[in-house]
Amino acid sequence: MKDNDRYWDCLDQAMEASHGGRTDEALAWLDEALKAQPNGAEAHNGRGELLWDAGRVEEALYEIELASLADPKFMTAHLNRAELLIEELGECEQAIQLCDELLSGRPELARPDRGTEAEVHYLKSKALFYLDDLEGALFLVRRAGKAAGDVGVYRAFEGQILFELGRFRDARRQLEQSVLLDTESAHAVYHLGLVLERVGENDESARAIRRANALDPDHYPLPVQVDDEAFDKAASEALANLPRSIREYVENVPLLVHDFPEDEMVCEENVSPQILGVFIGVPRTEAAVTAQARDVDRVILFRKNLEKVCRTRAELVEQIQVTVKHEVGHYLGLDEDDLERIGLA
Repeated sequence: MKDNDRYWDCLDQAMEASHGGRTDEALAWLDEALKAQPNGAEAHNGRGELLWDAGRVEEALYEIELASLADPKFMTAHLNRAELLIEELGECEQAIQLCDELLSGRPELARPDRGTEAEVHYLKSKALFYLDDLEGALFLVRRAGKAAGDVGVYRAFEGQILFELGRFRDARRQLEQSVLLDTESAHAVYHLGLVLERVGENDESARAIRRANALDPDHYPLPVQVDDEAFDKAASEALANLPRSIREYVENVPLLVHDFPEDEMVCEENVSPQILGVFIGVPRTEAAVTAQARDVDRVILFRKNLEKVCRTRAELVEQIQVTVKHEVGHYLGLDEDDLERIGLA
């Protein structure tokens, strides 16, 4: 009993230190808690959360896995593990398997209440989203909303999925409701700004994006805007900087600049509305060896999308060059694995 009291006292001290921003002190208290109870699930999970916040992802995963092994019914550790697998490690298939296990009713695991069930559906939805199964992700985030009620995070994610599907007006309704539920959600405000831009409300869009930047400048930088001449010059230089042997292949392929993908391209060809560029046409590896570039072949840069992913003018110029090379690579018949291998993915 004495060790148990010591364990919970150390956890309380760790929580107080963590809330005060004293991470090293919090970790020290959790170490003390584990001396009292070496298999304390709460202490291992707490260490995992602190290490995760500090960017020590592999160590965090190890601690969270220890927590879930120490007490398989400790649902918080399982949820943390699923989210870490999705957001930090990109192990979406593994996260989906974990989510399915949590919903399976296995006796060694805790039976999820409605709130936990909703969170599992939401995490599985995010995993499917990153695997490009947008319809599956939409179905599951809606299940999360039905299980938990009107939750701003779930509405915001539903709006984000609808935006990616090109269903901009539906996305707007969800995101506006999400912002009403949580006015401080930079994620919801930013994606509302993206939707407003696509439905032609540019002033409202700009205000929303500025608001998102004020709430979370690290994740939502302001767009880098340059004039037409500077943008076209950067695009032309990107082509000019290609090796001569490649320039000869693409000299008759037009390089176009649009603000963003057309609605038909998003809805009918499953192109993300945030894509930076695209090659349209027949790759040279599929055309006759002596064939010239056909009239349909073209590379398109999406200016507003490129401007949003950069923080400085220099970054924008560099990203234009990378995007041009990437799409020229597609014209030459390279797939995503080839492009990643040569640093253009």
